[in-house]
Amino acid sequence: MIATIKILWNSLRMAILELRVNKLRTFLSLLGITIGIFCIIAVLTATNSLEKNVRSEVESLGSDVIYIQKWPWDGGPDFPWWKFVNRPLPKFQELGPIREKVHSAGLSAFAFSSNGKRVEYKDDYMEGTELFAVSGDYEKIQAMKFVSGRFFAGKENENGVNVGILGANIWEGLFGTPEKALGKTITIAGRPCRVIGTLKKKGASLVDGINYDNCVVVPYLYGRTIVDERRFADPFLIIKAAPGATLLQLKDELRGVMRSVHRLRPKEEDDFSLNEITAVSGDLNKMFGMVNLGGGFIAFFALVVGGFGIANIMFVTVKERTNIIGLKKAIGARKKVILMEFLLESIILCLMGGLLGLFFVYIITIIVNSFHFFEFTLTLSNVILGLSISSIVGVIAGFIPAYLASKLDPVVAIRSN
Repeated sequence: MIATIKILWNSLRMAILELRVNKLRTFLSLLGITIGIFCIIAVLTATNSLEKNVRSEVESLGSDVIYIQKWPWDGGPDFPWWKFVNRPLPKFQELGPIREKVHSAGLSAFAFSSNGKRVEYKDDYMEGTELFAVSGDYEKIQAMKFVSGRFFAGKENENGVNVGILGANIWEGLFGTPEKALGKTITIAGRPCRVIGTLKKKGASLVDGINYDNCVVVPYLYGRTIVDERRFADPFLIIKAAPGATLLQLKDELRGVMRSVHRLRPKEEDDFSLNEITAVSGDLNKMFGMVNLGGGFIAFFALVVGGFGIANIMFVTVKERTNIIGLKKAIGARKKVILMEFLLESIILCLMGGLLGLFFVYIITIIVNSFHFFEFTLTLSNVILGLSISSIVGVIAGFIPAYLASKLDPVVAIRSN
C-alpha cells in the first residue's frame, strides 16, 4: 500500500514537472479542454437556470388555481383564433354565482390590466406604465411582496376608493425610496390616487403575466373609472380551490356554473376558457426536453474536440520522452508506473482545463445576474459534473498514449532520438 502511494506521488510530481517545463504545450492542451468544459457546463447551467426560473414563475401563478378567460393558453402555430375572437369577456358580476354555487371554490377575484398609462407626481411623470385593477381576495390568491405599506382593506378591498400600490420601477422613478411614496397622491391618466403600499422589485418575467415592477395596483371599481375593461382590457376571473377540493372537481363545477350563467345549450361549446398551470407544465416538459437535448449535442461535440486535443498532445509527449521511458524501464520501472505517470499527466491537464472552464462559467453567471433578467446559478452538481467529466476525458484521452508508452521495449526506446 505504501509502495503504491509512493509510486503515485512520484508519478504526480513528474507529471506536474513536465507540465511546468512545457508551458506552451500545456497552454494549448488546456485551451481545448477549457473550451469543451466551458461549453458543456455553460449549456447545462443556462438550461437549468432557465428551466428553474420559468417553472418558478409558472408555479407562482398557482397550482391550485383556475383562470377563467376569453382565450385558452394552449396556443401554437395552428391556433384557431377565429373560434375564440367573438367570445364574451369575463365579467365582475360573474363572481356572485361562482361564490354561491361553486362549493369547491375557496377564494375568488376579478382583475384586469391596461397598458400605456401616464403616472404623474408633481413635475415628474412616467409613461407606459400598467394599470392593474383587482377585486376580492386577489392578494390572498396571488401574494404580493411589499416593501412598505399594505394591501387594500375592507370586505371588498376598498373597491371604490382611489388608493393604489406602486411597483418598484414607479416608486424608484418618482420618489427614489418606497417610504417617501407612502401617503403621497399621484395621478393615473389624470385621476388622483393615494399611495398606500409599495412592492418589492421582482425583475423581468420570462412568462407572460402582470409586470408588477411597472404597474400601479388599484381596487377594481376605482380602476373602472379610469379604464372600461369591456373595451380596453383583457379581464379574467381567478378562482382558488377550497381546502380538500381537487382541481378537477373545481374545474367541473366552474364549467357547469359558467355555462349556466352564459345560458349555453347542452350541445353548444364553451364560450370561455378554464386555464390551469398543469397545461403549461406539460408544454414546459416538452420544451426543456428539446432544449436539453440540443444543448447536450453541442456540449458533447465541444468535449470531443477538447479530448482529441489532449490525446494529440499526449502522443507528442510520449514521442519526445521515448528515450527517458526506456531509461526508466531499464532501471526497473514497471509498466503500471509508466502508465500511471502519463495518465496522471492527462488527468491533471483535463482537471486544470475543467477548473478554468468552470471559472469562466462563474464569471458569466456574475455578468448575467448583474442585469437582473433572471437568476443564473452555477450549482454544486454542475461543478462536480464538470470536474468528473474532466477526469473521465483525461483517462480516455490519455489511456492509449500512456498504454503505448508502457509497452515500449526499453532497448529500442533508449536508442531512439
